[in-house]
Amino acid sequence: MRYSVAMAGEVEAAMRDHLIREDGQEDVLAATYVLSTGVERRTALIRSVILPNEGDRHVHGNASFTSGYVLRASNEARAAGHGLVLLHSHPASRGWQFLSDMDWDTESEYERVARAITKMPLLGMTLGGRDTSWSARFWFDRKVPTWAESVRSVSPKLSVTWNDELRRIPVNTRSQQRTVSSWGERSQASIARLRVLVVGGGSVGLDIAQRLAATGLTTVGVMDYDAVEAVNLDRMIGATRLDAALGRSKVDVAARLMRSSATAESFEIRRHETSITDPVGVSAALDYDVIFSCVDRPWPRAVLNALAYTDLIPVIDGGIALDTFADGRMRNGIWRAHTLVPGRPCMACIGQLVVGEIQLDKQGLLDDPVYIAGTGRELPSRQNVAALSASVSAALLAQFVSLTAHPGGRGVPAPLRHVLSTHTLEHSPATTGLYCAYEKATASGDTRTTVAEHRDDWRTVVHERAIRKRPFPLRVLSALEDILQRAISRIL
Repeated sequence: MRYSVAMAGEVEAAMRDHLIREDGQEDVLAATYVLSTGVERRTALIRSVILPNEGDRHVHGNASFTSGYVLRASNEARAAGHGLVLLHSHPASRGWQFLSDMDWDTESEYERVARAITKMPLLGMTLGGRDTSWSARFWFDRKVPTWAESVRSVSPKLSVTWNDELRRIPVNTRSQQRTVSSWGERSQASIARLRVLVVGGGSVGLDIAQRLAATGLTTVGVMDYDAVEAVNLDRMIGATRLDAALGRSKVDVAARLMRSSATAESFEIRRHETSITDPVGVSAALDYDVIFSCVDRPWPRAVLNALAYTDLIPVIDGGIALDTFADGRMRNGIWRAHTLVPGRPCMACIGQLVVGEIQLDKQGLLDDPVYIAGTGRELPSRQNVAALSASVSAALLAQFVSLTAHPGGRGVPAPLRHVLSTHTLEHSPATTGLYCAYEKATASGDTRTTVAEHRDDWRTVVHERAIRKRPFPLRVLSALEDILQRAISRIL
């Protein structure tokens, strides 16, 4: 199990403002957290800040907690069902901070208090004042802490402090020279270490996955349970007729293309033949730092919309709709892009997710022509073509660069919509709704209310593909292709 910490930008700012003092002295602070548990990673999500009262701590160059402060904070955490966080600052330090003997003794002593009252491990955190870098460790016992591999501040600007001993800085290769020159070695060192998941391996997702690999990321996952068909070939650039004939899974095709595009010295591809609407898919998604939403259905988009807030994983979402006249001539094309993070409105608030359609999608009614005709609705538009799908992937990748590299010192913009017929780029004025259930659930982690459900339909698709017998000539071609790919990889 890997460990990390995440917090909304607003919470991070409140903690930073208290810990960085004008007089340059150290300070201490208490907070609470909940857990977000994936398959391989457990993340502590900072929920609330418990400011000290008069006499709750001693500031004397160094700073220390009083037992009364720790007891009060522990009881507040227990009342909320949270764990306890103890934080302190090193004003003159930068980068990931390890523990001095004094800090070690303090946290190991209070570990017993925190565990006895909250029934959860103590989380210790340190703020380096020179560059506002965070570090964190979990105390599962009082002997040795378990260090987190990263601490993420999630807002329109994603900021990550990395534990270089657990998640080492990737070596820049010759193939990445222009990439590094675009935003510098420091940004590249952080971007390359992000674990990024692409949900949906169609035209947009396939393009994004390849470009992330070419950018130098070391870990990219693709989630899709579907297979390539002939109807996909006019927009899934890189997929072949043999892929369609064999009914290859989209994640396998994406893996092959990412491998050929990757510029990192060591590149890890993760295949997830599952659905994000199933708890299995949700658990896998919780292992990632950023998610691209390349799906076009209300139900999976609702799941991703929720995860962006409940588990503080930025979700970059977008899509395209093409409209034609009755005689087949093109009327318009609209594509959009937006990033879901605390500080930006969710999909429901900007009108890109109709909550009432989630249940219809679960029941399959949005694909039922009889139901659609009876309600007076129009069939959902899923048109997409190669010439325009690249515009969507470009828009989503631009959001990724804004989120992680912060060009101009800014983060992601308000939701964007490009209208082809009028050649206009529109900035959405939408704001968070007063009673938005998604954003009110920010940092709820494992206590989230999820719309994901165990379903067998996608499992049946994956199983039938695995046991289907292909014609002998196609199997021979597939084997020859595999041999050729392995030979090329050995040579290069």
